[in-house]
Amino acid sequence: MTRDDLLTLTPDALAALANRGLVKRAAKALDAGTVPDVEIGEDGTVRGRFDDGVTAALPPDADLQEASCSCAASGVCRHRIGLVLAYQRQFGEQRADEASAPFTPWSPGSVDDDSLTALYGAPAVAAARRTLTAGFPARLIRPTPADPVARAELRSCTVRFLVPGEVRYAHTDAADAARHEMVVLAVWAFRAADERGLDADDVRLDVGGGPQGSAAAPGSGPGLSSAVALADELLLDGALHAGAVATASLRRAARELDKQGLRWPAAALTELVEQLDAYRDRTAQHRPERLAALLTELHARHRAAANGGDSPRSRVLGSDEPAETPLRRVRLTGLGCRIGGGDTGRTAELFLAHPDSGTVLVLRKHWPVPEDEERPPTGAQLAARRLGGVPLRTLATGQVVTESASRSASRVVRLASSRVARTSVTPLGGSQDWERLPASVTAPDLATLERQLAGLPPKLIRPRVEAELVRAVPVAEVHTIGYDPGDQRLDAVIADAEGTTALVSATYDSASPAALDCLAAALAGDSGTPRYLSGLVHRSGGRITLRPLAVLTDDGPVLPDLAPGDGTTDLDAAPEDGQGSYDPVDDALHTALAACADAAHHGLRHVPPGVRRRLGDAAAPLSAVGLHTAAELVRALSKALAEGDPDGMPNAWVEAQLRLLTTAELR
Repeated sequence: MTRDDLLTLTPDALAALANRGLVKRAAKALDAGTVPDVEIGEDGTVRGRFDDGVTAALPPDADLQEASCSCAASGVCRHRIGLVLAYQRQFGEQRADEASAPFTPWSPGSVDDDSLTALYGAPAVAAARRTLTAGFPARLIRPTPADPVARAELRSCTVRFLVPGEVRYAHTDAADAARHEMVVLAVWAFRAADERGLDADDVRLDVGGGPQGSAAAPGSGPGLSSAVALADELLLDGALHAGAVATASLRRAARELDKQGLRWPAAALTELVEQLDAYRDRTAQHRPERLAALLTELHARHRAAANGGDSPRSRVLGSDEPAETPLRRVRLTGLGCRIGGGDTGRTAELFLAHPDSGTVLVLRKHWPVPEDEERPPTGAQLAARRLGGVPLRTLATGQVVTESASRSASRVVRLASSRVARTSVTPLGGSQDWERLPASVTAPDLATLERQLAGLPPKLIRPRVEAELVRAVPVAEVHTIGYDPGDQRLDAVIADAEGTTALVSATYDSASPAALDCLAAALAGDSGTPRYLSGLVHRSGGRITLRPLAVLTDDGPVLPDLAPGDGTTDLDAAPEDGQGSYDPVDDALHTALAACADAAHHGLRHVPPGVRRRLGDAAAPLSAVGLHTAAELVRALSKALAEGDPDGMPNAWVEAQLRLLTTAELR
């Protein structure tokens, strides 16, 4: 570790290489006057002798883990951290002029393979090359004056280059067995971006694999084409006429796509089969609009992968390497939970922010209902159930530090039950714990969140990752709170400090009967002034809408889905001039989408005259609100249905659905 490297290690970088507690402890000792005697050898080694007789040495060719210390600690210890901090305090001012010099951009891709082999060993480089041959997706965050740390987000971990110009101090949350391989892959990802001239601050690309670095799985391959053909047959016959043979064919196609590594189309097909099973069993999980959206998604991914475009094919089709990566010691921040399920069981989804990667992970647990119990438990009854040895309510809003976690490519995290002792949870320290999270998790304001949403590709072709749009947003004021008894829905309008508003909307669910009562009370300030609200974000009616998970107030976090009670509190009715007011654009889109979904439900070969009339009638409102292209596509669909062309009908339906769904999402 060179002397220049020592001066560039910030407290956050040291905390990443060790842990925040050691950094605080070492800094506190220095502030109290326990300062080691620092010497610099002729070879550049920085040595320090502490009052307790311990000596530590930081050679120029070693990192903190490889540095030596005479204490009994097996890894990075407070003495090594203390020596770094002492050196910075003693010699940092001598470099003040250089520290204030203009920012110099750099890329980890500038490191050659010989240097990588010398640092991380031939086995790690060989393992990384196998992954490179198959191809992998990456997101690269280049260093800037505001944030000089280069970052690579890989499938199942994040690699951060803490010292500019030096990859030796790269930090990753992957476990030790895969750590070196992940750093090599991150360097190669930056190198690939550099070679292609992708120099934006935030870059997404495919690395390795086929030509131009595309993923190995071809978007127009026979597997996906066959699956789309099966979807068209289902579209022609409809859920109403789909039999066991059609369902079995779709299920086999999903397995085949998964074998080919086309994970997102395979997941869409699997969900499509679940919709057909739900319709056959007459359960509430079947929704014609969802079935129609899944059919459209298969076509959208097929087209996007075949035609190219801005999104790398791996992000359209899914990773070709099913993997669950063990994580090193990681810190996660609870953002709340959601309780769901039906008569056969309950599922808890806990949303945990991972600050180092700027993402949100999902911890999921399902409890089936025993045969001797009449009804499944409510969220309040599940609150004390344990995951990884920790109560559900504690995990949902705590600061989690664990060494027993694994993370999948779809951002699902799992805690190994056999290593419970290596997971600890502390309560949130207040709103500052959410405020310190990256902007990709906690939006500084609603306008920033709106810009983030506007920059995303359409949902139909985005990666099917969990908790993609879970965010925590600041609450400066609650304008209205109202309950719609017809829809059993509570709506509230919140505003940030700039006055930008968003809609908070929650619907009654028997899995958490008191959730609406609890949410209304929290937003009204009964549990302290609300400061932040976490939720699943989407756009509806031209504005940001959140499905709430937790409210962080002055008195602590509130979890509506785990609230006790039977949901019998009288709630104030929604104001007449509130969010429930008529929106002609939203109404026109909803009417057209409902008619298209009804056509798919009956089957395009079997659409009754009433549905055809509804499609024809849906075009006029679209034109009236200025959506002329959508109106023309709906008219073309109505005409194709009247002509009965088995080739033209599916294409006309897909064209109309693509336009309507993307317009509804992006308006």
